[in-house]
Amino acid sequence: MLRRLTIRDFVIVDRLDLEFAAGFGALTGETGAGKSILLDALGLALGGRGEAAMVRSGRERADVAAEFDLPAGEGLAAWLVEQELPADEGMLILRRTIDMGGRSRAWINGVAATLAQLRAAGEWLADIHGQHAHHALLRTDAQRALLDAQAGAGALVAEVAARHREWQRLLRLQREAEADSASSARERELLAWQLRELEQVGFDIEEWAEINAEHARLAHAASLIEGAEAAVVALGEGELAVCSVLGRLDGRIAALADFDAGLADVRELISAAAIQADEALHALRRYRDRLDLDPGRLAELERRIAAVMEAARKYRVQPEELPALAQQWRERLDTLEATADPARLAAAAQAARAAFESVAAELTAARLPAARRLSEEIAAAMQDLAMAGGRFEVALTPCAPSAAGVEEVEFRVAANAGQPLRSLAKVASGGELSRIGLAIQVITSRDSAVPTLIFDEVDVGIGGRVAEIVGKLLARLGQDRQVLCVTHLPQVAACADWQWRIAKREQGGETLSEVAPLDDAARVEEVARMLGGVNITATTREHAAEMLGRR
Repeated sequence: MLRRLTIRDFVIVDRLDLEFAAGFGALTGETGAGKSILLDALGLALGGRGEAAMVRSGRERADVAAEFDLPAGEGLAAWLVEQELPADEGMLILRRTIDMGGRSRAWINGVAATLAQLRAAGEWLADIHGQHAHHALLRTDAQRALLDAQAGAGALVAEVAARHREWQRLLRLQREAEADSASSARERELLAWQLRELEQVGFDIEEWAEINAEHARLAHAASLIEGAEAAVVALGEGELAVCSVLGRLDGRIAALADFDAGLADVRELISAAAIQADEALHALRRYRDRLDLDPGRLAELERRIAAVMEAARKYRVQPEELPALAQQWRERLDTLEATADPARLAAAAQAARAAFESVAAELTAARLPAARRLSEEIAAAMQDLAMAGGRFEVALTPCAPSAAGVEEVEFRVAANAGQPLRSLAKVASGGELSRIGLAIQVITSRDSAVPTLIFDEVDVGIGGRVAEIVGKLLARLGQDRQVLCVTHLPQVAACADWQWRIAKREQGGETLSEVAPLDDAARVEEVARMLGGVNITATTREHAAEMLGRR
């Protein structure tokens, strides 16, 4: 459940540190006092949309943090481990900031997180029903999504969509093969010829480096031999050969060092130079002896290099890019060959259709009992919401196969006894739509595993006895989980386990929102205000106390 909400510089909130209790809590106050702003702030922490307008005027950023108990079960805990995010002592703190430029940052338990991660974590923790949520239920896709959620069919829905995409892909390839068989054959022939040409070249990147190195050596073999020979002569042959000169010099300095030990270091340096010069002479002789003028091998290498360069120029790539080009051609040729046989593609498409129909049938089988259950429960809730005799049906109508399955999902309703069932989208009365939408939200929320349910003025358009019934429904939900409700109805507020009043105040020329937890006496005053408006009489207070006493 939600334990704490901290808000800084959010719209008309400067600083709020709110601690929440379990059960059903009502948030009340004058219109425009900022009741829904609290829920907007919580929605931001849960990964909702953020924008620069949320930052309080004159401030650099808005900052919201929500602290939740970690829900029981392994789902969210396992997700946190998978995402490499900490779960600190059974708590989860979601934090979000928005700056004046609209840039957003997010954290989970103090670790930087993406907005997608924040939103994913929020889906385990709280479910917010807005005051216009019933309007979203007029859309067939929203109705289908709600039914599938009640059926626990998320995995099946995803598989049906994937199978349908594969079936349609194969059908498209089949049509293309039938329409473009001649051009496809020409392209296949060209690609096959080009691949054979590259295979004849036999290009290999490692071999290419070796060939170029060997070619450079053979192309300059005469110069290398001449240079090596000159170096051998300079080092080891003739009166002035370096090795001979260094040897004689080493002997002279050695003799002198016998008379002056100060020459020992010089002698050591000359001796080392003599040794190195001798090693260089032997290495040069071995190198010279290995060098070979091989015109035949040089010509062979030049032909090999010319063939590679010609292929590279022909296809306008660098030699090193030829293997990648060949791979690209092979993949294209494989695709063309796979689509070259319309009959084979037709068989594959038929198999894909069968696979789609099989998993679509499983989805239908999952939807049917959920539709019956949902129909019965929402119809029963309608009876309590001053719609006696009303009926509700989640209708499944066969339709052309689609990514959503093989049936259309439609919510149908008869608000009064004797009326025919009609599409929810055609319900004329706004009040009826509000009540039906509320029934749907309450019933579906009851089956949700989310520990915190939030209702933002979902009781718009109702009043009197119906409002009291709504309050009792929410109180019943609050027995199993935490329920927060922004309401303007005293009947709903009176059913709450606890209540806060949200009000505006002036400070330094600014309008700010503040929140006051209400004790029993203050609740009487607040419910009386909701009942009687500006002039609160003793009778109004008695009525308010009576309503609160009936909880």
